Amino acid sequence: MAIGDMPIFAALRNKMQWHQTRQTLLAENVANAETPGYKGRDLAHFNYRDHVERPGLSVATRATDARHFSVGGSNAKAFGAMRMNNFEIMPEGNGVTLEEEMMKVTTNQMDYQAATTLYTRSMRLMRIALGKQA
Repeated sequence: MAIGDMPIFAALRNKMQWHQTRQTLLAENVANAETPGYKGRDLAHFNYRDHVERPGLSVATRATDARHFSVGGSNAKAFGAMRMNNFEIMPEGNGVTLEEEMMKVTTNQMDYQAATTLYTRSMRLMRIALGKQA
């Protein structure tokens, strides 16, 4: 078994993919902040146990309306994308609040960086333990 195939590293890779997918959804929410009737989306909370057992996820998003901006290439449903509960609805029916979305983007970025750092340092420690200098 390769070092990178160990369950903890697979879980960290899935966590990083989850953060990348969430970043895409949050970017779509920001891009559609003034689109009439647009409802923002977000991912369900990440659970390591659920994702350790599903290593080969493909991640993609899709537009729910032709007027919405969308970034192709990933499947957000694989990570449980869902409509957000919006407490503040604009007159045109849009439920995206830019301040909230930017806070989510910042938090997501910091969490992604933490997962990346943990993955990198853990790989380096494993290589040192095996006698292969990093």
